[in-house]
Amino acid sequence: MSVTKPLPHDSARLHVTGAARYVDDLPVPAGTLHLAFGMSGVAHGRIVAMELDAVRAAPGVVAVLTAADLPFANDVSPVAHDEPLLAADAVQYLGQPLFLVVAETHLAARKAARLGRAEIAADPPLLEIDAALAADSRFESGPITWQKGDTARALASADRVIEGSIAFGGQEHFYLEGQAALALPAEDGMVIHSSTQHPTEIQHKVAEALGLPMNAVQVVMRRMGGGFGGKESQGNALAVACAVAARATGKPCKMRYDRDDDMMITGKRHDGRIDYRVALDGTGRITGVDFRQLMRCGWAQDLSLAVADRAMLHADNAYDIPAMRIENHRLKTNTQSATAFRGFGGPQGMLGIERVMDHVAHATGRDPVELRRAQFYPEMGSQSPGITPYGMPVEDFILGALVDRLSDSADYAGRRKAVADWNAAHRTLKKGLALTPVKFGISFTLTHLNQAGALVHVYQDGSIHLNHGGTEMGQGLHRKVAQVAAAAFGVEPDRVRITATDTGKVPNTSATAASSGADLNGMAVKAACDTIRDRIAELLAQEHQSEPRRVHFAGGKVFVGDAEISFAEAVDRAWRARVSLSATGFYATPKITWDRLKGQGRPFYYFAYGAALTEVAVDTLTGENRILAAHILHDCGQSLNPALDIGQIEGGYVQGAGWLTTEELVWDDTGRLRTHAPSTYKIPACSDRPRVFEVALWDGENREETIYRSKAVGEPPFMLGISAFLALSDACAACGPNYPALDAPATPERVLAAIRRARGEAE
Repeated sequence: MSVTKPLPHDSARLHVTGAARYVDDLPVPAGTLHLAFGMSGVAHGRIVAMELDAVRAAPGVVAVLTAADLPFANDVSPVAHDEPLLAADAVQYLGQPLFLVVAETHLAARKAARLGRAEIAADPPLLEIDAALAADSRFESGPITWQKGDTARALASADRVIEGSIAFGGQEHFYLEGQAALALPAEDGMVIHSSTQHPTEIQHKVAEALGLPMNAVQVVMRRMGGGFGGKESQGNALAVACAVAARATGKPCKMRYDRDDDMMITGKRHDGRIDYRVALDGTGRITGVDFRQLMRCGWAQDLSLAVADRAMLHADNAYDIPAMRIENHRLKTNTQSATAFRGFGGPQGMLGIERVMDHVAHATGRDPVELRRAQFYPEMGSQSPGITPYGMPVEDFILGALVDRLSDSADYAGRRKAVADWNAAHRTLKKGLALTPVKFGISFTLTHLNQAGALVHVYQDGSIHLNHGGTEMGQGLHRKVAQVAAAAFGVEPDRVRITATDTGKVPNTSATAASSGADLNGMAVKAACDTIRDRIAELLAQEHQSEPRRVHFAGGKVFVGDAEISFAEAVDRAWRARVSLSATGFYATPKITWDRLKGQGRPFYYFAYGAALTEVAVDTLTGENRILAAHILHDCGQSLNPALDIGQIEGGYVQGAGWLTTEELVWDDTGRLRTHAPSTYKIPACSDRPRVFEVALWDGENREETIYRSKAVGEPPFMLGISAFLALSDACAACGPNYPALDAPATPERVLAAIRRARGEAE
């Protein structure tokens, strides 16, 4: 069977040879125009006037558009209709698009955009979390609070209460391929090529901007050079701008952000702070936790409500805590609108409870893994599964066994002793060790998004063509889905061809997000393939005076009783017998129900699990640090493709570690993003990977009926990187008796500050 095989990515050869085509590589018609935004240099204020004569007179400029020139809706938001394509009356962040330049070349458009002058009556911007909190500047009328048990009573009756706070930074997506779009005017509508995770949303926003029905807009997307959530909604502005300009000029229009513009305009991961109070009983067991999550959402709502919800949904991570109160503030500031990013709020919520575990272990002198192990949810098969703070039973919990296996295979006990011995013998270089678990819920929390469609054609020569609603961003989704189709027909995957995701072939698609790509689209494709296969089986059963259930597809052949024919011959017979060889498939995730206002229900179909053990070294004189080793055991269910899944786990860990260590976003007092290029923003490089990097897959299958009992793997591994951050905290704690209270990202400066706190020195 083709599923479960470690086959290479379907575009691997194209990637390494440079032949893979992205939006910016597509041949464009003669006369294609190029676009660039003129951006605000003020973070907050009222637009008094704009002087654009110099822009219009610049070489190569064909047109300059402002909000007043837009024919219909001036909105590119995914949800709340609060994101104008071009600012009309006011500006809300530094970098907000004010006008659109349409020129003969990309360079001409960019140069001309710099010539615009805007007179803006500036107001003091709200930039920081505490300032927004004091001004009551927020999305939704107040904080959202969920409660399990009586946290106030647990704290009041506790033998000991531990309090603390952790600040965490945002994160730039830093996809290799930047944002890009191309609009081609059609006879009665518009064709859009967009680097997007959500073609249907692009279709919707372009139709709205042009005053057209959605059936007049076709969106095509073959591949992205990375997305990570940054292309779920942030591509809307480019696609709409291209469509509006194409309508105005009658010519094809193309737009590509340069990296600086990309980082200045687009949203990031939500940064913030989590304050916590923890109740302990006399044995050191946690009986209650009170969280206050403060999340900076930026100037527009974007997807912040759902992101903040997921931060709350993962505030428990792997731990069955009797009482938990989670209070979440969605704060509005004059910064880029924070958006979806791998994990979608889950990493922020999970970081909070893992910090609690780290703090409690230090305060009580208990081994951090033993403490966590004692607080885990009951294992799968328990007569009384634990209940999450949002009321969902945790029936598939496997982390007890998984953590035990990782502890043994990576020699946690021996490594812990070796680190202690090293630290006792060395004053300047300190080592740290941490093992952290991950329990991540799989499904969109907006229930209606948990659906997918597919279109499959089998041609008379036995070749197979399919389309589905998912998008390929390097994660290998197309390869996995092709394996599913091949398995259904009993042929090799090279018989299956997947073409660009296309709203004209599969409509009303959900974003490829929430780690749901293979889960949803794999099931939809299987449904379509099964329909065609059953039609062929019924025909062959009639011809051989047998029953359809006795027809078997395997090894490129079809078996009917003792007879066998090639798959291609079976297809040809079906075609000659006028049997339809085309079918659509549809899938909707079962069992999920969710009331976000009450914070109750079953928002997830299942959980994915994993754990990572990380060892680090810290130079206590400079704060510089290095990840020495990482050992990971991760649960992919019955993996559809172990090679691709291991690649996702490795990449997720490194990206998660980057968020918490080197990647620092810095805004100045005016609201200008100062880390807006690779020269000032440090993503992990190949040299930053652990020297010892071992990844293994848990050998189990999903208890739920997912596609071949597999589990999603896109987002869960990201949070394995938390172990790197807590290993740094462990190294800082070795410098003195006090808890170091390390903040993220753990830059050398923050590591030095944490070391001073551990030693009790004044900061």
